[in-house]
Amino acid sequence: MATQVTAQRGFSFLRIAIAVQTLTIFLQAISAGLLLTSSYGETPHAVGARVMYAASMLYVLAAVLAWKPGGGSPRPVWHASGFLVLASVQVVLGIAHVPSVHLPLGVLMFGLSVLALARR
Repeated sequence: MATQVTAQRGFSFLRIAIAVQTLTIFLQAISAGLLLTSSYGETPHAVGARVMYAASMLYVLAAVLAWKPGGGSPRPVWHASGFLVLASVQVVLGIAHVPSVHLPLGVLMFGLSVLALARR
């Protein structure tokens, strides 16, 4: 019984973490539009990048907590880790000012995050 409660709690925390990640990526798209069209858009996009990266780390933490103590599948850990790698690449590309790869990767990340949220 205690294992089921832990697994359910981990499952809901995992779903919340994915939802937060999806929301932060969506907000990054909005701030990217501000960045491309206004002089003040750089600050919200830079702050949002840090928040999005933190949300990706939260996703990894939630996946590990749902897997290890709850006895769930390790698959979400691999998905979350892969997403953290994509987020790292995204940050590097953004700092290097490579929009030709940075923008499509952001769209891909949003799609993958929505897909992960739909699966949970």
